[in-house]
Amino acid sequence: MQIAAPDVRAARRLVIKIGSALLVDRQKGLRQGWLSALALDVAEAKLRGTQVVLVSSGSIALGRMILGLPAGALTLEQSQAAAAVGQIRLARAYEEVLAPHGITTGQVLVTLEDTEDRRRYLNSRATMETLLGLGVVPIVNENDTVATDEIRFGDNDRLAAQIAVTAGADQLILLSDVDGFYSANPKEDPTAQRFDLVETITPEIEAMAGDPISGLSKGGMKTKLMAAKTAVAGGCAMAIMEGSVPRPLKALAEGANRTWFVAQADPQVARKRWINAMKEKGRIRVDAGAVIALRSGKSLLPAGVTAVEGVFGRGEPVGIIGPDGAALGRGLIRYTSDEARAIAGHRSGDIAGILGYEGRAALVHRDDMVI
Repeated sequence: MQIAAPDVRAARRLVIKIGSALLVDRQKGLRQGWLSALALDVAEAKLRGTQVVLVSSGSIALGRMILGLPAGALTLEQSQAAAAVGQIRLARAYEEVLAPHGITTGQVLVTLEDTEDRRRYLNSRATMETLLGLGVVPIVNENDTVATDEIRFGDNDRLAAQIAVTAGADQLILLSDVDGFYSANPKEDPTAQRFDLVETITPEIEAMAGDPISGLSKGGMKTKLMAAKTAVAGGCAMAIMEGSVPRPLKALAEGANRTWFVAQADPQVARKRWINAMKEKGRIRVDAGAVIALRSGKSLLPAGVTAVEGVFGRGEPVGIIGPDGAALGRGLIRYTSDEARAIAGHRSGDIAGILGYEGRAALVHRDDMVI
């Protein structure tokens, strides 16, 4: 039975990655007309009820033009200076094209550390969830002004995939300078074949990946495949398409050339599997009332906790135990073990008075829990 390709018009939560070469012309700067057309796509998606996140390259490319930096490789310091200037211009450009559609934008700058550290990951996820819940379109970029080589993603394809998984997106679109994934580099091999659909990323598929084509973009097919592996494992389907056409999402919906990588499960199922596979760092014992609440899909609040066992940090996995000692589930906790002990049995409204700062209402949020 052949698997059907996803329909971008059916996306619940959509992440769109925009490459530098699409946004920035080396001689003329920002491609204002293309960006305005993309804003129409975003506005239409929002009207359908789709939540949208944009992962945008281009800050360094824009900044180096504004600063008049020479062509060729930049030093780390030059790249960071260019990013500092370019990020402001880029954020303003998105704000200007989306505001006429009644869309509020927000800038989110991240580094690799933010997704590898569980505490920062949970904070990033909560912030993204709040922004999307308020109807905001987050504009995400790597924080090139502070990131060093050791804490960089290095390309926005992989960043986009990680953001898609963090945000629980069901579709990720890489707007690129190629119209899909080929069996070889189509600019070098005229016999190269484009795949419409990739159900499984096999070693044979990985061996077909080539090198970057564009002079502005860092991401070649190898990085796109790495992004696809991250996305599909997290329950997010991913498409690669040529993005320079006006209204690229409209073109995708109407059958433009592309390659879809099929997700292995929906985002929630994939996330639950990931949490369930973690080794517990401690245990939270709860009362009978909490058991009822958790089984009905609620978050775990401090009031229902009777005991805290073990030593753990924020964002680490803990087991959830019922009053009879039976295992109920597992989740990522939002407090350290010391903090959890201090607020156990108390109402969420008492947390600030006990800890001295305004904490999160839930000890373990339902999105971070498997029951």
